[in-house]
Amino acid sequence: MAAVPTLLVLDADPLPRLGRLMGRVRVLHADEASLAARLPEADVLLVWDTTSHAVRAAWPGEGPRPRWVHTAGVGVDHLLCPELVASDTVVTTARGLFDQPVAEYVAALVLAMAKDLPRTWDLQRRGEWRPRESRRVAGTRAVVVGSGPVGRAVARTLKALGVTAAVVGRVPRTGIHGPQDLDRLLARADWVVAAAPLTERTDGMFDLRRFGVMQPSARFVNVGRGRLVVEDALVHALTRRWIAGAALDVLGTEPLPVDSPLWHVPGLIVSPHMGGDTVGRRDELGEQFVELFQRWAAGRTLRNVVDKRRGYVPGH
Repeated sequence: MAAVPTLLVLDADPLPRLGRLMGRVRVLHADEASLAARLPEADVLLVWDTTSHAVRAAWPGEGPRPRWVHTAGVGVDHLLCPELVASDTVVTTARGLFDQPVAEYVAALVLAMAKDLPRTWDLQRRGEWRPRESRRVAGTRAVVVGSGPVGRAVARTLKALGVTAAVVGRVPRTGIHGPQDLDRLLARADWVVAAAPLTERTDGMFDLRRFGVMQPSARFVNVGRGRLVVEDALVHALTRRWIAGAALDVLGTEPLPVDSPLWHVPGLIVSPHMGGDTVGRRDELGEQFVELFQRWAAGRTLRNVVDKRRGYVPGH
């Protein structure tokens, strides 16, 4: 290892606070245009801009590549390309920092839909006094698809509201259902929450057939990855009232174009991928990276290491 390792940061504003690393590393910065040229200089790449696909485009180029890539998010589909997967480069994520914030966001969406808050706000803007019944949350059933830390935190938080929550993972184990149980659980669920990583198995898993399995009273929430959902199928299900409502915090195209029909689908709440964005989050992400860097520099085992062929950090 070089006496002074080189850290390359794929920038996003505001830049990370590296605190204890200053003076101990050589820090370079790159944007999407300059990333490919600067990759050969770096020992470590910090993907601070988690919306960028620049790593996928730049990695197959010429020259040496970083020995470690860390993303300040939990998804890695925007990073992984065949060359990176086949390499010896270690990839880590910010796993562990988003679990409870996302779970709280899901709970907020569930309560908003159950209590018809979007319509209440619309009526208030129009000055209309229209009392109506809302739905109880306690005593309802949820299925959470994704058994990682986020999915488990969602299930715990919903249970605190009195919801019976079943979790579905890639393989069955104690307290976790396997994929073979998914359709059966969907058919009984009042709330369906997608919190899975994007892999070959999960890409487009919520399609016309899956929405057709759900109850007409069911509501769907996606806080996983946008491509878990076939968006045209969701629009079809909502406009034909196959399901009662939905909320998308992640979408196939981000930012969502102003002319997208998703903005105007009845019964659909669209938010700008903000479920895990809380006050102080960037400082926590920076501190987590600093701690990981210190482990790496000392030759210790890194945490949150991605199984690059699976496309996510395996559970324990």
